[in-house]
Amino acid sequence: MKALRLILIFAFASIVSFGQEQNIVSINLQGGTFEQLALTIEKQTKFKVYYKPEWTDSLKINLSTSAPVERIFSEILTGTDLHFTIHQRHIFVTHERPIASALPADYFGVEQKSATAKVNNFDYSDYEKRQKRQKTLEEKVYSIGLSPQSSSSKATIAGTVMNASNGEPIVGASIFVEDESNGVATDVSGFYSITLSKGKHTMRITSLGMKATVRQVLINGNGKLNIELEEDVTPLKEVVVESDRDQKVMGLQMGTEKLDIKTMKQMPSVLGEVDVLKVVLTLPGVQSVGEGSSGVNIRGGATNQNLILYNDAVVYNPSHLFGFFSAFNPDILKSVELYKSGVNAEYGGRLSAVLDVVTKEGNLKKFSASGGISPITGRLMIEGPIKKDRTSFLVSGRSTYSDWLLRRLNKKQFKNSSASFYDVNATVSHKINDKNSVQASVYQSYDEFQLDSDTLYSYGERNGSLKFKHVFNNKLYAIATGSFSRYHYAVSTDENPAEASEMKFSINQLNGKADFSYFQNARQTITAGIQATRYDLSPGSRTPLGEASNIEQNVLQDEQGLESALYVGENIEITQKLSVYGGLRYSFYQFLGPKDVFTYHSEGTKSVATMVDTLSFGSGKPVATYHGVEPRLSARFLIGKSASLKFSYNRMRQYIQMLSNTTAIAPTDIWKLADKYIRPQVGDQYSLGYYVNLKGGSFEFSSEVYYKTMKDVLDYKNGAQLLLNHHIETDAVSAEGKAYGAEFMIKKPAGKLNGWFSYTYSRTFLRTVSDLQAETVNSGRYYPSNYDKPHAVNFISNYKFNRRFNFSLNCTYSTGRPITIPLAKYEVNGVERTYYSERNEFRIPDYFRTDLSVNVEGNHKIKKLAHSSWTLAVYNLTGRKNAYSVYFVSEGDEIKGYKLSVFARPIPTITYNFRF
Repeated sequence: MKALRLILIFAFASIVSFGQEQNIVSINLQGGTFEQLALTIEKQTKFKVYYKPEWTDSLKINLSTSAPVERIFSEILTGTDLHFTIHQRHIFVTHERPIASALPADYFGVEQKSATAKVNNFDYSDYEKRQKRQKTLEEKVYSIGLSPQSSSSKATIAGTVMNASNGEPIVGASIFVEDESNGVATDVSGFYSITLSKGKHTMRITSLGMKATVRQVLINGNGKLNIELEEDVTPLKEVVVESDRDQKVMGLQMGTEKLDIKTMKQMPSVLGEVDVLKVVLTLPGVQSVGEGSSGVNIRGGATNQNLILYNDAVVYNPSHLFGFFSAFNPDILKSVELYKSGVNAEYGGRLSAVLDVVTKEGNLKKFSASGGISPITGRLMIEGPIKKDRTSFLVSGRSTYSDWLLRRLNKKQFKNSSASFYDVNATVSHKINDKNSVQASVYQSYDEFQLDSDTLYSYGERNGSLKFKHVFNNKLYAIATGSFSRYHYAVSTDENPAEASEMKFSINQLNGKADFSYFQNARQTITAGIQATRYDLSPGSRTPLGEASNIEQNVLQDEQGLESALYVGENIEITQKLSVYGGLRYSFYQFLGPKDVFTYHSEGTKSVATMVDTLSFGSGKPVATYHGVEPRLSARFLIGKSASLKFSYNRMRQYIQMLSNTTAIAPTDIWKLADKYIRPQVGDQYSLGYYVNLKGGSFEFSSEVYYKTMKDVLDYKNGAQLLLNHHIETDAVSAEGKAYGAEFMIKKPAGKLNGWFSYTYSRTFLRTVSDLQAETVNSGRYYPSNYDKPHAVNFISNYKFNRRFNFSLNCTYSTGRPITIPLAKYEVNGVERTYYSERNEFRIPDYFRTDLSVNVEGNHKIKKLAHSSWTLAVYNLTGRKNAYSVYFVSEGDEIKGYKLSVFARPIPTITYNFRF
């Protein structure tokens, strides 16, 4: 018996000794960083160290020893306001107070009261009280569900993650439970649902720009837990595109970029106005045709092939003043998400990409305001509660006062010009009860300009949406949305009374949809919905102005169309390494009367000369019908803990197209519905990507390759007339296209020096194949599209000197876009003609630009009337004369080419921003 005791004591001592050896590390750092210390510990042990770089970047490690982990952390953190907690194989470094790693001693004497855990909303006015409140919430144990509710070993927790300072739902917040390796992210409404084993768990909640927090929960059954996150007081955020550092690797979605609003405000911009689309242009796979252009070309797609949503309402022209300013006020944005591939089944109607822009809902806690003043624009946003914690509002306005600048320029053509725009936004949100909420938002913009002539251009956008959300239970909720969009423009001239006229165009769109989300379990989520869209177009008119005008009235017939769709999608985690998304969308479209349709001779090309009859269709009668299945598939396979391989395929259909002979979106572009002769576009895209986190997440690398095919893309015959054409089918041709490319991006998301570098190689080609020579372009061979730009490089850098000063430097390079140029002049029967090159055979010069900015924050006192900042920026620092286009003029017997530059010199700006 004594021998057995000795053996047991020896065995126990060996186990303890082995555990201590596993806990001992050798450190040799002189002037090292905390990051180096953490990496050393993680390499020598099984510990994982969690910390915030901005808390530890001032620590210098001077240590040469072999000691237990506990002793090392105790020594280096002594005398600082940092603490550490060791829980299992995790080390948490926290600010001011350690994390509670155990239940209170008297916990099991506490009565379990309710299936819903509620947190009292105390009004803490200063930072210290908010810190104390957060610590109290983190140490509290929340009892979820009545015990026992069922014999099941699992239970579902659901709720909303909100900003503690204003009550706004937080999009993309991560909720992770370490002991079950289970996590979810909040949706656009801040809603989450997670299924866990019954018992005690620690939930860790993180979101970009917010303080990470934890919740101790004891799960007895299904219940609700709302969570509030405090804003991070560090004013200069890291340059981060993804909201979660691991999302690129762990997430199933590929080809998706989530933009940080604070990042956008730091980047240099022309004329001092933050522009969402210009920030999007710094991402791989996204280009534009030139400086000052509106719209973006994504993975070989035309600008009209992008679906742009603003609170679920469609936006047709996302810019002001020919693309110099964005239509989106940055002060009111909550999230901006770009889908380049792997588009889920709930999105449809466009061929290339989706840009989903969501605004704030309004402050539920208190009144606040923010705004800014730049050299030619001013903006103001006001938000606050109508009824605290229940109903909120948000109102914003933005306008330009650029005319004073034009009048002070020396050139006469500028003094005789004028330019102005405004936009307004309004949102009201109301929480009816815990299960029901409603939100209404409206947007209106208007532009007007006159450039050294009597011709007045004006265009405007108006849209709105009404959303109703109902939560059936912890696993199922639905959102019903109704929205409208209206875009219109007018071009008028009245200097010469005999030629005074006005040309107009407008499009109205009504949308209705119902979306359902079902969280079946931790590994399976199902989405489904139904959608319907009504189009009403006035495709163009020209009317005389005044009795003296000799212009004849010319009005095209209105167009009507109805598009509807059903979809279902499912996320399935097959194994811990393999996850799959499968989606199916079925769309149905009808072009409706009243409409007169021309018929043409069966042989020969369509032209006025080959018209044989006119068919008339009554109101609501179907003129043409198209429909089809749009499958979607995505898969993710984890390679170790820090890398993944992804694949996606999606088919998209587009029933509305843009008639334009320009390469960028212009106010005079005309939208055209698919009809008897113009078929809807169909596109298929295949994508493959590799993603990896390097050096513990200090760097992120991603690469994607893609191949896209397109059918029935709209192109035009040489010399086509697009405006006020009663039979556009005689000038339009159907083309097929292909696009392929590779995208690479390396990003440093944190630290004083951060940013990203991206390179894109992409090609886009079109061709028309027809037995008729008049309908064939480039002899039936592939030719580069107008937006084919093979090489694009972006370098975005941000350096944080301290909490008040931040420096940004951006460099952009891209290949020049293709053009068709005149090669020679010749005469036929005494008539001079011009001989042109093949379609898009040549290119304008390459594009290169460097920008820099300095952001200066005011002092960081918590109690002050207003918080302000200054942004000093220089756009096109080197003054390079980048060509927007090249045009040719006949001078005598020669054809001479000239380059047009939009910004041919450095553009300095200074902007004052404030919030209170």
